[in-house]
Amino acid sequence: MVDIAFGSDFAASIRTERRRYMLGRVGVYAFLCVFAIIYLLPLFVIIANSFRELPEITQNGLIAFPRSFSLAAWPNAWSHFCVAGTCEGVKRNFFNSLVMTIPATIVSTLLGAINGYVLAKWRFRGSEFLFGCMTLGVFMPGQIALMPWAYILGNLRLSNSIYGLILVHCIQGLSFTTLFCRNYYVSIPDDLIKAARIDGAGFWRIFFKIVLPISPPILIVTVIWQFTSIWNEYLFGVVFTGGRQQPITAAVVALATSQMNAKAYDISSAAVMIAAIPPLLIYFFGGKYFVRGLTQGAVK
Repeated sequence: MVDIAFGSDFAASIRTERRRYMLGRVGVYAFLCVFAIIYLLPLFVIIANSFRELPEITQNGLIAFPRSFSLAAWPNAWSHFCVAGTCEGVKRNFFNSLVMTIPATIVSTLLGAINGYVLAKWRFRGSEFLFGCMTLGVFMPGQIALMPWAYILGNLRLSNSIYGLILVHCIQGLSFTTLFCRNYYVSIPDDLIKAARIDGAGFWRIFFKIVLPISPPILIVTVIWQFTSIWNEYLFGVVFTGGRQQPITAAVVALATSQMNAKAYDISSAAVMIAAIPPLLIYFFGGKYFVRGLTQGAVK
């Protein structure tokens, strides 16, 4: 009888704990779903308004369930609507951003990898201080660099050009790329580098034959970070360029704040979606590699 009573009490306690566990899981998922809806609501509004007709938007408001469907806003936003003094849509600005972002991402990532390799495996007197000075740029607001960059770009005759923005983003991104790569390369065993040096391998041979082959996780993280940061950057684009030379972020803001004619909310929403497609694709296809690269660097 004692065993039967003990067994029934044990089964009841298991059911109680299981019920508490399930209630806890339901509460956690409900909490996450609420915040997911809050975060995704602006994206839903932008997507919906890009396919709604303008009369419906002005009649029912920006936040309303769509009752019409139209693709007319997308071609207008791409190649016809007037933005920043030209009536070519955001097509030119979109390609400006591509021309700016791709080389700036590649160059800043490569330079950051070399800097991280030097600071992690070829240390010298003052290297830690130099690393601290370089990573100080991570915490410095971009507004501080506006006057120095204006002076430099003016002297180099790169004002109001995409090439000037490429130079700015290559240098501005070095603090992030150096920080990421250096912290990852510190985990590489020093004995591996010493053995390569004993065998006669030099600086660049070790870098290309040993360090780079084990670098894809952190390089993927750095590329994703740099691409999205440079693509979404607005301050330098609006300060150092104008008109046909501006990146798409400056053009979208100019389109949204223009007071020359009635607000074309459908075209503005389509332009925002066009500007958001590249970083969304980057995170959609590379998000798991981004998280994997960060965790690998942390575990090592």
